[in-house]
Amino acid sequence: MEYFSLNNIGLFRFSIFPQSDLFHFSSSIKGGVSTGAYSSLNLGLYSGDNPEHVKENRERIANVAGVPVENLYIPCQTHDDKTFIVDEQFLNLNDEEKEKKLYGIDALITDRKNICIGVTTADCVPVLIYDPHKEVLAAIHAGWKGTVARIAEKTVIRMTEHFGSNPKDLLAGIAPCISQERFEVGEEVVETFQEAGFQIEDIGYRNTETGKMHLNLQQANKLILNDAGIPAQNIEIANLCTYSNPQLFFSARRQTIHSGRMVTGGILK
Repeated sequence: MEYFSLNNIGLFRFSIFPQSDLFHFSSSIKGGVSTGAYSSLNLGLYSGDNPEHVKENRERIANVAGVPVENLYIPCQTHDDKTFIVDEQFLNLNDEEKEKKLYGIDALITDRKNICIGVTTADCVPVLIYDPHKEVLAAIHAGWKGTVARIAEKTVIRMTEHFGSNPKDLLAGIAPCISQERFEVGEEVVETFQEAGFQIEDIGYRNTETGKMHLNLQQANKLILNDAGIPAQNIEIANLCTYSNPQLFFSARRQTIHSGRMVTGGILK
């Protein structure tokens, strides 16, 4: 994943996606107006930050993306597995109706041009999927609960059923999230993954000193994308830890309740 800056906004982008047809990004903490623990590019509305600061930050990210802020669509995520298609019918709704439709959604899919879809994260796994043939983009929020629920696979299935995407054509990017080293979990989480069919030895290791299990959410989501039919060579992993890089990222686990949010998203040109 490559770091770049536009209008003093610090962003990351994948090399696997064609730049000509798609503008995409994963934001850092750099380039906003928020202060204190939320310094500076906090894009999370419900993070405890000053709402006016978040509004300004969202306007800045929309400006960099080349869309008006009203064309920036970010769902109200609930760590579930619900996907939503942003289509012309949705775009014609009023603001209140749009807000209702986006509540409880953790993945957005669209083929509409010149709008930005994205998801917010601060340790959870953001995933972008792009179909270069059908020109369809998906933005997915996969926390550990969404990973267990295989939201990335459900998104691929939705793209296949609704847009006729062929999983073999899809390109996927797994953006910055918490690393395996930093993601220590309790036994109840381990059991939840096992009950969902995951082979723990494929995605976790036990710390010999603490006895605690550490899970690799990036690897888990890569395996899910593979299972959904996306070839391994079509998947790029950022391998950037949100917890371990405070100069670049917010981290809910590191900062507890006073954590901002990054956005990972894109615009079809």
